[in-house]
This record gives sequence, structure tokens and C-alpha cells, in this order.
Amino acid sequence: MSQHSAWFVPGRIEVLGKHTDYAAGRSLVCASSQGITLRGQAIDEPVVRVRSDAASDMVEIGLRQDPVDRRGHWSGYPAAVVARLVRNFGDAVGGAEVEVTSTLPLASGMSSSSAMIVGLARVLIDLGDIESTELFKRNICSIEDYAHYLACIENGQTFKELEGHMGVGTFGGSQDHTAIMCSHQDQLSQFSFCPTRREADIDFPSDYSFVVAVSGVLAEKSGQARELYNRASLATTEIVKLWNQATGRSDVYLNQAVQSSPQAPAQLREIVAGREYLPQRLEQFLVEAHEVVPGASAALRDGDLAAFGQIVDRSQHYSEHYLGNQVPETVYLQASARRLGASAASAFGAGFGGSVWALVPSAQAEDFAQRWLDDYRQAYPEPGQRAAALVTRPGPSAHRL
Repeated sequence: MSQHSAWFVPGRIEVLGKHTDYAAGRSLVCASSQGITLRGQAIDEPVVRVRSDAASDMVEIGLRQDPVDRRGHWSGYPAAVVARLVRNFGDAVGGAEVEVTSTLPLASGMSSSSAMIVGLARVLIDLGDIESTELFKRNICSIEDYAHYLACIENGQTFKELEGHMGVGTFGGSQDHTAIMCSHQDQLSQFSFCPTRREADIDFPSDYSFVVAVSGVLAEKSGQARELYNRASLATTEIVKLWNQATGRSDVYLNQAVQSSPQAPAQLREIVAGREYLPQRLEQFLVEAHEVVPGASAALRDGDLAAFGQIVDRSQHYSEHYLGNQVPETVYLQASARRLGASAASAFGAGFGGSVWALVPSAQAEDFAQRWLDDYRQAYPEPGQRAAALVTRPGPSAHRL
């Protein structure tokens, strides 16, 4: 049993795959070079204390007390990790003090919250030597399994024998955790979900970088933003419920219904016709998961950046007008990036704020970032004061230090 554990956990860039993972769709993702570093030390007290340089307060979570609902505060993420690990692995989870430092903008859409969950879980699992237990080895048999389990800590779902718990209050999937744990440096990875499967790795253009503009509109999964996020998620569940009622099937995920027969997409459109939001949500899922993601991967593999940019524009259009998870600031940033010459650009993450990525030649990235921010600040002075830009290429997955 180790007394110390340290991890670097990257943020992630959802290149494409907007709100597809929890419906068993597919995404194109990578890790960023920015992230959070967690350093943990075992202590004899039955408590986990977490301090972060991004927050003024310390979180203290008792191991043997009833969990407190902390949703809406950053402490909800470490609390969910501790409560779930104790529920699943009991006394193997020991007391710890954990220091967190970050180069990742908070609430930017780059998954700082999921990075916290992945990092803290890995530290506590190391300190308790939980990976050596029979229960762990019986249920987590691959790195994709590991990412899916850590996603279930966040969404509260049961994973195989590992019983679910309250989570953090959002009904998301495992895209973020998979990107954080399974990405490769200098590559984009295409995954499908439920279960998680790696479908392809695509070399990232060697002379290009992502410029990420953080809009200054916080992409927090709390309050009204959480309700809007969950609306997009729960709509896929409602579509499947209506589908099962109409067909007598027992599908769990939307993509299971879609792939059940060649006629299924047309049948689904008929079933949801006339209902509020569901037709748009269905159409966005069909286009994003079955046309946009594989089409964009093929264009990149062929080195056709013009085609890639057009496909990404289509994804942005469906996000704005069908999924409905964009705000004026992210809509403006995407259009501005294209106007300023980016080969492709897209808002990403849960939406309702957050960030936009732009693909530009590496030699021009810093200049582009400044021009992009200057343009945005003229259009949106108030959030523009909080806006920032960073440059990254696809980085390595989470790793021990």
C-alpha cells in the first residue's frame, strides 16, 4: 500500500460528438496539454481533505459519515468520488490529503470537473491499493472499462457489480473520461460508447494546433445550466421510451434503436413527430453520430482540411439550431474564427457557455489567438474581460508522476 500518489490529468477537447456519448453514439476527441496535477498523501484520520489552487476553501469529506449533497459547489466532485469508492470498496479507501494545482481553465468546457474526478479517484485507488483487489480486477478489465467506471462516479450509474451512488447531478456519459484516460499524443481518437470502443486513431496534422478560446461564460453543470444539460440528455431517454412502446423492443440507448434496422431512423422520426424538442434532438444525434464524426475522421485521414472544415461547420449548425446548447457568445466565437481564417472551428463540451476550438497553422497560432480575442472583446466586452485563449496540440492521457 502506497503512502504517496501523484497524477497529471489533462483536460480534453471534444473535437466532434456533441451530446452523443450517453446515447451510445460516437465522438472524436483528444487530450489537451493543459490539465491538473494531484499529489496525495495517506493519513491516519478517516477523512479526505482536498485543497485546490483554483479555490479559496478546503474540502473535507469524512469516510465514515453519511454523504452530504454538495451539488452546485466544486466540492461535489471530490465528495462524489469519496462516497462512491467507499460504497464500492469499503475500508480499502483510506484517509488522504490531496493538493491540486491546475493549468486548466475552470468551467471552460475542457472538462476540469471530470479531470478532478479522474485524478482524485486514481490517487485514492493508488493509496488504498484498490487495483489489486479481486472486486476491481473482476470488473475493470481494460483502460476503457476504467474510464467508464469513473464516468459512473460522476453520473451515479451502476457499473457491472460496482453499485451506483448519487453522482454529481448530471446525466452524462463517458466521453470526457475516455478522452482523458485513453488519448494518444499527436492523435485524435474516435470512440463509440455504451460500451466504450476505440474505433480509430487519426494522426493530427503535424504543422497545426488547436487554439481554444474560453468565452468567459462559465460552462457550469449546476443550477439552470444543469437543467438545460439534463434536458438534452433526458430527451434521448424519452425518445427510446416512446420507441420501445411503439415497437415492443427493450432498447436502453438511442443508438441501439437507430441501428436495429435500416428503417429505424425513419420510424423514429415518425414516432417523435410533433413533440416538443424531440424531433430536433433526434435529428442532431443522427447527423452528429452517423455522418459528422465518421466523415470528419475520413477527411482528416485524407488530409482534406477544406472538407473537414465544412463538416465541422455542419456540426456547429446542428448544435445551434437542433440541439440548442449554444449561447450567443460561443456562436459568435465560432463564426469569428472561420472569418479570421481558421481551417475549422467548433464550440465544444456540454454547452451553455464554455469554449470554442479553432484549427490553425502552428506558426500562426499565437497571432491568431490575439486577433480572435480582440475581435470577441469588441463584440462582447463584459464576458470578453474574462475570456482567454490557449494553444495546444493533442497531448498524452492521464499518467502517474
